[in-house]
Amino acid sequence: MAEPQQPQDELAGTEQPFVAHLVELRDRLLYSMYGIAAIFAVLVFFPGPSKLYDLLALPLVHALPEGSKMIAVGVVSPFLVPIKVSVLVAFGIALPWVLYQVWAFVAPGLYRHERRLVMPLVVASTLLFYLGTAFCYFFVFGQAFPAIQKMAPVSVSVSPDIEAYLDFVITMFIAFGVAFEVPIAVIILARMGVVSVAQLKSFRAYFVVAAAAVAGLVTPPDPVSMLALLGPMVLLYEIGIWAAQIFIDKTAAPVDDAAPAKP
Repeated sequence: MAEPQQPQDELAGTEQPFVAHLVELRDRLLYSMYGIAAIFAVLVFFPGPSKLYDLLALPLVHALPEGSKMIAVGVVSPFLVPIKVSVLVAFGIALPWVLYQVWAFVAPGLYRHERRLVMPLVVASTLLFYLGTAFCYFFVFGQAFPAIQKMAPVSVSVSPDIEAYLDFVITMFIAFGVAFEVPIAVIILARMGVVSVAQLKSFRAYFVVAAAAVAGLVTPPDPVSMLALLGPMVLLYEIGIWAAQIFIDKTAAPVDDAAPAKP
């Protein structure tokens, strides 16, 4: 009687020496840096660092009193700050390329059902981060800056420093970009078995309280900005619960049909 055939491991033959992994990791990092550097070189010539900073500062400039301008306190700030903006924009544009290099490095060590989970999450997390920063720039800044300027005393001349503004913008972009990753976090926690979908549903009230605390800490001191972050976080939490069940079903490990049957 023939013995039952053992299932073949998908990863058989894909093992590499440790040094080969280090070499590939170095190559992937270099490819990522080359992509960022190429985009940065293009941005330096068109539209240029100064134009990029003007575009970034547009929501605040429109909210300033007529005749007011931003100032540069540091001696080299007029040069360095626009360069920093160009580097950040280059990294943001090159983010899909960087994430592809990460994916190309880890994909050979994943099973087929794991790849079905990771690749969609990489794409979705990138799009959600872009969506969060765009929502912050086009909506939150447009609502928050005029409200903040109205609170300024008449005796105060409002002239924000360009470097302080850049630090504020980076903080807000990161806060909204990470906040929009809520569905990804929910899916990963549910897929790893840390929490069940039923538990996620029962945690709704606690999540709203935690999200309100986070929104109050990272946003400017006005209710519009706080609600602008709180609302999407709660909505995205619900989307994450719905998507988690789909991902759990679609990325489950295949059942070993080749196992010998019991007598």
